[in-house]
Amino acid sequence: MKRADVIELFSRLRELNPHPTTELVYTTPFELLVAVVLSAQATDVGVNKATKKLYPVANTPQAILKVGEEGLKRYISTIGLYNAKAKNVIALCRLLIEQHDGEVPHSREALEALPGVGRKTANVVLNTAFGEPTIAVDTHIFRVANRTGLAPGKDVRAVEDKLEKVIPAEFKQDAHHWLILHGRYVCKARKPDCPHCAIRDLCRYKDKTVAN
Repeated sequence: MKRADVIELFSRLRELNPHPTTELVYTTPFELLVAVVLSAQATDVGVNKATKKLYPVANTPQAILKVGEEGLKRYISTIGLYNAKAKNVIALCRLLIEQHDGEVPHSREALEALPGVGRKTANVVLNTAFGEPTIAVDTHIFRVANRTGLAPGKDVRAVEDKLEKVIPAEFKQDAHHWLILHGRYVCKARKPDCPHCAIRDLCRYKDKTVAN
């Protein structure tokens, strides 16, 4: 995609949604971190339902350790892979207390050293909690980047690296939120809503859907 088209693409997405953010509900970096860990292979809606009950009771590493692994499972049992996630969250809380005074670290290396935290989760926390212009490539962004021709790549890291290169600095802070929301609500996996797409004319997808 030409640079002028990339600028136009993000200009339009910004016009539609000037201040995008995650759909996960949180009030502190720790709440966001736990929510993102829980959101792997789960919906934000499902995670929000669970944390709505959990966070009033326990929303710090110390409080979650007090609840314990079995207690935590009861709060998150509606989320996929909850057994493994409960184990990771407990271990994560322990490590935060032992190594970071109970605070969420600001560095990628320290974040990725936490149980259940991979590159994507670290990028979300760095961007959304700490205001760094990182790009967290999930299935939605991977699909949009490839479909549109914005940043084609065979795997998520290739797409992330390409997005880092092609997205102008002025859009980087909010870029991954715009792309996620576009993929979630417009450029959907099974049937993209091309007739109502704001960037349809810039997109290189060959099999565009048409209005019924």
